[in-house]
Amino acid sequence: MDNPSDGSRRRFLLRAKDLLHMRHGALTQELSRTQAGFGIGQVPERLKPDATTTMVCGFCSTGCGLDVHMKDGKAVNLSPSRGYPVNLGMACPKGWESLTPLAAPDRATTPLLRDARGQLAPVDWPKALETFVARFKAIQEKHGPESVAFLSTGQIPTEEMALLGALAKFGMGMLHGDGNTRQCMASAVVAYKESFGFDAPPYTYKDFEESDVLVFVGANPCIAHPIMWERVCKNRHNPKIIVIDPRRTETAMAATLHVPLRPKSDLVLLYGITNLLLQRGFVDRAFVQAHTSGFAELAAHVADYTPERVAEASGISADVLEQLVQAIGTGKRVSFWWTMGVNQSHEGVRAAQAIINIALLTGNIGRPGTGANSITGQCNAMGSRLFSNTTNLLGGRDFKNAEHRAAVANVLGIDVASIPSKGSLAYDQIIEGVLSGKIKGLWVIATNTAHSWINQADLHDTLKRLDFLVVQDMYSTTETAVRADLVLPAAGWGEKDGTFINSERRIGLIKKVAKAPGQALADFYVFKAIAEAWGCGSMFERFSSPAATFEILKALSAGQPCDFSGIESYEQLDTLRGVQWPLPKGEVPRASDERRLFADGKFFHDDAKARFIFSDPTAMPEPTSARFPLLLLTGRGSSAQWHTETRTKKSDVLRKLHPSTPYVEVSPVDAKALGLGPSEWVRVHSARGAIEVKAFITHVVQPGQVFIPMHHAFTNRLTFAAFDPYSRQPSYKACAVRIERIEAGAAPLA
Repeated sequence: MDNPSDGSRRRFLLRAKDLLHMRHGALTQELSRTQAGFGIGQVPERLKPDATTTMVCGFCSTGCGLDVHMKDGKAVNLSPSRGYPVNLGMACPKGWESLTPLAAPDRATTPLLRDARGQLAPVDWPKALETFVARFKAIQEKHGPESVAFLSTGQIPTEEMALLGALAKFGMGMLHGDGNTRQCMASAVVAYKESFGFDAPPYTYKDFEESDVLVFVGANPCIAHPIMWERVCKNRHNPKIIVIDPRRTETAMAATLHVPLRPKSDLVLLYGITNLLLQRGFVDRAFVQAHTSGFAELAAHVADYTPERVAEASGISADVLEQLVQAIGTGKRVSFWWTMGVNQSHEGVRAAQAIINIALLTGNIGRPGTGANSITGQCNAMGSRLFSNTTNLLGGRDFKNAEHRAAVANVLGIDVASIPSKGSLAYDQIIEGVLSGKIKGLWVIATNTAHSWINQADLHDTLKRLDFLVVQDMYSTTETAVRADLVLPAAGWGEKDGTFINSERRIGLIKKVAKAPGQALADFYVFKAIAEAWGCGSMFERFSSPAATFEILKALSAGQPCDFSGIESYEQLDTLRGVQWPLPKGEVPRASDERRLFADGKFFHDDAKARFIFSDPTAMPEPTSARFPLLLLTGRGSSAQWHTETRTKKSDVLRKLHPSTPYVEVSPVDAKALGLGPSEWVRVHSARGAIEVKAFITHVVQPGQVFIPMHHAFTNRLTFAAFDPYSRQPSYKACAVRIERIEAGAAPLA
């Protein structure tokens, strides 16, 4: 790996600062020489000319190990690592194609600044840094320190997230900053914190193979996490597989029992299951008494959720409900798994906690094949949750806690007064702040807000209101980058060093195996250069390299539930093929070690007990109506697509593995009522906009419901901006729409 000495990094950054004062004509050439002199942008010498090295994949949270094969100093191919404990020699289509997006022709290769004609034009790094600092400082001076904010990501290494969060909040005075993990994992995070006392997914992937009953709620791992599904397929216990999902997904088709509940009735259904588990005596009372609190209150709360009430709300019959209860109650090792179908809801936190409640009630936690297990989305969403310094103070701490602030200040060697004593606005509140004029400057890093944010048309209008928008990304062509005033070109996965934390809490290594194009820099060194230009570089001298920053992260984790201070180095991570936290100092890690939490029954609240948490369900924010009689569901379209397709659409192979034409799934019942034939073009309208797609007539969706993949750039024209009140996570999964045939000769949408 490329880890020049701390002194070399320091000299590089000082040199970059000096470049700000040089004549314009020689700046770019000199910066390139400076980069080369300290190894920036170069492939590490120890990987040349021909070698194979192992690193973790940069797409989803599964965190697969990949063997990257080098030739003549270039990464030319890869294959799944046979010995990596996550994927065991398997890879999904995205993993096989991981290197392809690096060579895309639309990579951002130089900073771009919007000129007097309104066009993005190339500038050098000194000019970009000078503009960044001058514009943001001018906004803060005119409108106050809270008038600027940042939106971060779950796609960059933990070391970069930590440096960004520290720089923005401690060095630049940005109180407000959030990440796109708000869109996928916030509800699970809040649920875990309130129930367990810390954001702590308890499982290991081995649990997929050890369960005799697996319950998937709003999860489709066949498509969203294929390697996890492969682990399910390795289960030798002939398990019962239960899928609770409105759609007959690929996972539901493979299930023992599919429970096709009505969208967003999951909380009523889960309370009904809980009530019957109590009535049937399927309660581990010894575990409940010793390790939980709030049992009596939970029992009283769910008593009203009778099979009749459940059937009315969810459409699930008493017979199916009984099958569910018997499977859960008689299972010896029951595991519960959920993803976006639960999290992306107006009541996602309580739905997640209803799943946790069932696991606790039945004693299905802390043992092999058990657990209340939230599956993460992005490759480093777990790193973001713990170290991005957005919703949590570094290491899973609380900004409002004076002792926590003092602990972080002590580790970083900074004045505690530089650490904010209150939390940030959430993602939606930052967007609302732009709309209301409170936030005038926005820095967007490695995320594509203009594509992914809910109620897209309003968002596009909102971004126009900013005085200054900076986008830092691998590509200059994303829907957000093309709206920027300044684009900063960033290196991607495979072009830098660092660590990711996957869904099972495994810390894995990524390495620089390719040179970033043009003047693109690893985000880490962009942040370092900004710190120097801003005038706060001395605060972050110890953040001299990703490896040095990892040592800081270890110190920040010490004594926390996520303690991994026992990891010696990047090299040890490489040798051990990743390490799950916790691993406190003094504990000896083992190769391919797989460990779950709560085997001792102790949780992270002061009394060491887990809490049963619940509340009454609330109505869906936008129900169907006479004007909009269908309910729109959104989700992943195929295992070859990823989020906004910023990277996957660069691969010819991946594009061939999913339909090239945007489509909407319509049930045969609704198609007949609408007079639709297969593959007819239709318009899908919501109260916010309309899109044109082909009709795919299928029994996968129930009558009254339709489904559109989330990857299309226009899908979020339709979605309704509702948010969970506890997590502030958007509810992407349900809004009211109507479908109309497009008559011959009709004008296309603008």
